[in-house]
Amino acid sequence: MGYKTMSAKFAIVGSGPAGMYAADALLKSLPDCHVDVFEKYPAPYGLIRYGVAPDHYKTRNTSRQFARTFNEDAVGYYGNVEIGKDISLDELKEHYDAVVLAMGAYNDRKLGIEGEDLDGVYGACAFVGWYNGHPDYRDLNPRLDQDGVAVIGIGNVALDVCRVLAKTRVEHEASDICAHALDAIEASPLTNLHMFGRRGAVEAGFTPKELGEIKDLERCAAIVDAAQLPDDVTGDFEGRERGIKEKNLNLLKDLAAQDKPEKPVKMNLSFYASPKKILGTDRVEGIRLEKTQVVDGRALATGETFDIPCGAVVTAIGYQTSPPEGVPLDGGTVANENGRVEPGVYVVGWAKRGPSGTIPTNGPDSRDVVELIIQDVAASGMAGGAAIDALLAERSVRRVTFPEWEKISEQEFARAKAPQPRERFTRVDEMLAVLS
Repeated sequence: MGYKTMSAKFAIVGSGPAGMYAADALLKSLPDCHVDVFEKYPAPYGLIRYGVAPDHYKTRNTSRQFARTFNEDAVGYYGNVEIGKDISLDELKEHYDAVVLAMGAYNDRKLGIEGEDLDGVYGACAFVGWYNGHPDYRDLNPRLDQDGVAVIGIGNVALDVCRVLAKTRVEHEASDICAHALDAIEASPLTNLHMFGRRGAVEAGFTPKELGEIKDLERCAAIVDAAQLPDDVTGDFEGRERGIKEKNLNLLKDLAAQDKPEKPVKMNLSFYASPKKILGTDRVEGIRLEKTQVVDGRALATGETFDIPCGAVVTAIGYQTSPPEGVPLDGGTVANENGRVEPGVYVVGWAKRGPSGTIPTNGPDSRDVVELIIQDVAASGMAGGAAIDALLAERSVRRVTFPEWEKISEQEFARAKAPQPRERFTRVDEMLAVLS
C-alpha cells in the first residue's frame, strides 16, 4: 500500500476490531487524514468488550493497540452517539469524504421452529451480552432456575456459553464476568448442559484451544459418545484447516475415553441432532430434536426424534448485521462489492463478510477495503467532526470522548475486587455518572 498525502476526513461507524483496523490503516496510508469513530455506547471496542468470553480476559488486550490509535491527534472518538438516531447516515455522508460501516453483526439468527417465542429462549448474542454486561442485555435475567440448558450450535460461541455456565466462582476469579451474571450462575441448580450440532464432529466449528478448555473443569465433566466420532478426518480439508479438524477429533476422542469423575454438572456434546420444536406452554420445558446423518457434507433428516428436558435454550447458529436505515442487505450482511457499498460508503468486518474468523482476521480484511477507499476518494474540504459537534450540541446529545472513556475505564478497574481485573459498568447512565 503506497503512501500519499491527503487531508481527507473519514467517519467509521463502529469501534470494534474491524473499524479500528480500518482507522489504523487509513492513518498509516494517509498521514494527513482525520478519522472520527462513532460508537453507540460510551464504551469502545465492540466485540472485544461484549463478545469475548470473560474467562478469555487476555484476548481483550487487543484493545491496547486500539487505544493507541484513539490517542492519535488525528482520531476522534464519538462515544454514546448512535448513527441512525442521533446522527443520520446522510449527515455523515454530507460531512465526510467517506463513511466506513463497521457495526458488526449483533442480531441473532432465528431457528425458525415452533416454540422459539417461549420464555427461556435466547440468542447467543443476547446471552453472551448478559454475562458480559452489554447495556442492551443487562436485564435479560435468563431462566437458569431448572437443571438443564440446551445450546444449539457446535462452534466456539456455544462452547463459551457452556463453559461459562459450568465454571465455579473460584474458576471465574481471574475473569471479568459481571457480578450479576456470576451470582445468577452460582445460584442456579444446573446439572446438565447440552450442546447440539446438526452435523458431525469433523464439521464442528470450534477450535482446539476452546475445546481443550472443557477437559478439566472443577465441577463439570464433558461427555462425548465415542460412537458419534469417526476414525479419521475425511473430506476436502487441506493444510491448516485439516490440522484443526484432526486436533479437534483427537481431543473429542480423549474426552470420550477419559474416566468420568463424579462431578455434579455434565456437559453433553451431541452431534447429528437438529432442533425441531421447543417444548413448553408458557416457558421452555424441553426441546425436541431429530437425528440426522451427514451425506456429502449435508445434514439429512432421518425422521427419528428425541426429547431433552431443559429450562432454557440458547441458540448459537450465527448472526446478522443491522445497519443504519437505507443501507442495502444481502442476506445477513451489507450488500457490497469487495467492501464498496455505494459511492463514498464502504463496509468492513462481520457486517461485510458475516461472522467468521478471529479478531486478527479483521486486519487484512479492513486493510483491503482501505486500499479501495484510497483509490476512490479525493479530499474535498469536508467539515467532518466540526459539523457533527454542532449537530450534537443542537440535539443535546452527550458525546463521550476517548479521554472521558478512559476515566470510566479507570473506575471499572478501581471497583473490582482482586483477583478480578475489572468490574464493568453495565448501564449507560452508570458510565455517564462517572463523568458528571
